[in-house]
Amino acid sequence: MARLVMKFGGTSVADIERIRNVAQHVKREVDAGHQVAVVVSAMAGTTNQLVTWARETAPLHDAREYDTIVASGEQVTIALLSIELQRIGISARSWLGWQIPIRTDGAHGAARIQEIDGTELISRLEQGQVAVVAGFQGLGPDNRITTLGRGGSDTSAVAIAAAIGADLCDIYTDVDGVYTTDPRIVAKARKLDKISYEEMLEMASLGAKVLQTRSVELAMVHRVRLQVRSSFDAPDAPWGAYGAGANGPGTLVCDEDEIVEQQVVSGIAYSKDEAKVTLVKVEDKPGVAARVFGPLADNSINVDMIIQNVSDDGKSTDMTFTVPQAELHRAEDVIRKAQKEIGCKEVKTDTNVVKVSIIGIGMRSHAGVAKTMFQTLAEKGINIQAITTSEIKVSVLIGSEYTELAVRALHTAYGLDAE
Repeated sequence: MARLVMKFGGTSVADIERIRNVAQHVKREVDAGHQVAVVVSAMAGTTNQLVTWARETAPLHDAREYDTIVASGEQVTIALLSIELQRIGISARSWLGWQIPIRTDGAHGAARIQEIDGTELISRLEQGQVAVVAGFQGLGPDNRITTLGRGGSDTSAVAIAAAIGADLCDIYTDVDGVYTTDPRIVAKARKLDKISYEEMLEMASLGAKVLQTRSVELAMVHRVRLQVRSSFDAPDAPWGAYGAGANGPGTLVCDEDEIVEQQVVSGIAYSKDEAKVTLVKVEDKPGVAARVFGPLADNSINVDMIIQNVSDDGKSTDMTFTVPQAELHRAEDVIRKAQKEIGCKEVKTDTNVVKVSIIGIGMRSHAGVAKTMFQTLAEKGINIQAITTSEIKVSVLIGSEYTELAVRALHTAYGLDAE
């Protein structure tokens, strides 16, 4: 017998028929003798509608009331799923965030989970009752409803799995696992059987949309084993029935010690949500970087890639950096207001860029990985505008018109193509 958390997103519970399909997934695990907690999102499109109503009522609204509105979508879903489970003979009850309780900080709209008391949930699970928990929501310090931000149901599921000591947290989505890259671009993309927390965190932050970044961070900290799988598949076998070393039909996100054969590069990610800012003829003297990036930090604008080129006379420099595309106008406004103090001649911006990244824990112990990337792009005539690295990733900024060519070429160069 195992203790499982099963999380289903909005598309998986989009209507009554799909909710019945979810109930069958839950029944499969219950019939196998497992203890099951289920975390669900609002039905697809519901949260968007609730957000629209809140903003139409008042563009500048009370964030606490906003959370009360948008958290209501999950309340409907947990009740519908509980009713369906009861209808097919399974003991189940719904739980809102405040009933557990899931304690969060007071950052309404983007709250972070601080504590979950899993005592009552564990007691109910041991009695054979399925706990159907509302994702995305919690209880703030002032006993007001809070929400965790978009994709927060993944984080809820991982946090609950940690709180109840679950053996596995299944994240059911509309894809059947984590692929080496976007299958819509590379037809030969392969589904990974296993991927490390670190690799998944990099992939999530660099453009892969399978898992929410915060949920992967939380899973890594608490060593919660995650499995990404499709809610639209209907495998007959419950968890644990796939043999030694196998955990199911999806992709297991786990500690790298569980991965026997580590690929040098596990995946290729890309992000079109990038914008490039170039400051021309900045005075090359101590403190100039602080004058550029200080105001951006003060306005909570995240800067990623940074390049500085000193001119021939050594008196000035061109400074280039990237920001999220959604933050470009704010970043440009901040820089222009500080332009006199910075001492730059001109500010240029470009949204026609994309960040392409190679990711793999095997990069720690293999030389020449970056060289292969640069050579492959050069052979395709693709100019690199910026580079950034970490221990297990290399990212480059290129023109957006080369996105598909670059991803396909790199996927082949690192031997990731399916046979």
